[in-house]
Amino acid sequence: MNGLKQSVYNIHMKELHKPVLLSEVLEVLQPRRGESYIDLTAGYAGHAREILDVTRNYKDAALVDRDEHAIEVLEERFRNKPVRIVKMDFYNAVLQEIECGNTFDMVLMDFGVSSPQLDEGARGFSFAQDGPLDMRMDQEQDLDAGRIVNKWSEQEICSILEKYGEERPGMARAMAREIVHGRPWHSTKQLGDALKKVGRGGKIHPATRAFQAIRIAVNDELGQIERVLPLVMRILKPGGRVTIITFHSLEDRLVKRWMKEEAEKGEESQIEVITKKPITAGNEELFINPRARSAKLRAAQKR
Repeated sequence: MNGLKQSVYNIHMKELHKPVLLSEVLEVLQPRRGESYIDLTAGYAGHAREILDVTRNYKDAALVDRDEHAIEVLEERFRNKPVRIVKMDFYNAVLQEIECGNTFDMVLMDFGVSSPQLDEGARGFSFAQDGPLDMRMDQEQDLDAGRIVNKWSEQEICSILEKYGEERPGMARAMAREIVHGRPWHSTKQLGDALKKVGRGGKIHPATRAFQAIRIAVNDELGQIERVLPLVMRILKPGGRVTIITFHSLEDRLVKRWMKEEAEKGEESQIEVITKKPITAGNEELFINPRARSAKLRAAQKR
């Protein structure tokens, strides 16, 4: 195992990434022996490992992620199992499965950022860990956070702060102005400290929404979700279940609207919504994993 593989595998083995709503996912999906499964955001296999332990059907399983570190862990975790591991974003992965005519009994999508991504300063996702302005989930793509904060116009930055960070217009303008006038930016801490001076105090760090907005823009997170949802039913078998975990209102709104619109198509509807209300983490999980506090799970079944 090379140095990178060993390092990433050690992260996995220490269980630094705790899969959110694991028991709830298992309860909703109700995996059974022999069923097929695709995890479109497999990450460090937290959910996949438990589901495949039940199905034992590795040859009809696909684990997808666009993060090369996650792929390294998945390959190591399942090196003796015939699991198909795919390095790709979830939208293009679904297109590929449709083209190949593949369908599954269970589909899982977890739109959260993994703990290793947040905790490793070199990934540049968080101002809590100093690092380069990166934020790319796919390290092979060109667009990163540095390009946005150092090259985009003030108007473009203000727009994403409002749209993706849900900042108030006045605050978005002030932060965008600070970003443009303070160029060049070199590190997450440098940017976070500057935005803290612009923002107001409160329960959360003033730069939190701005970093969320930049990360969403870097990874086209909402665009990916909007494009993939209309395709999900095409990779589900009749009776198949899809479970989706979101972490902020923008994501949850898209999933809720899609399920509602699909369910209201009358005789043409392909889905039955399993979760009338989103499932959230209980007190026990929140005590162990505070990052689960914003997670919401919605699920549906194909007719």
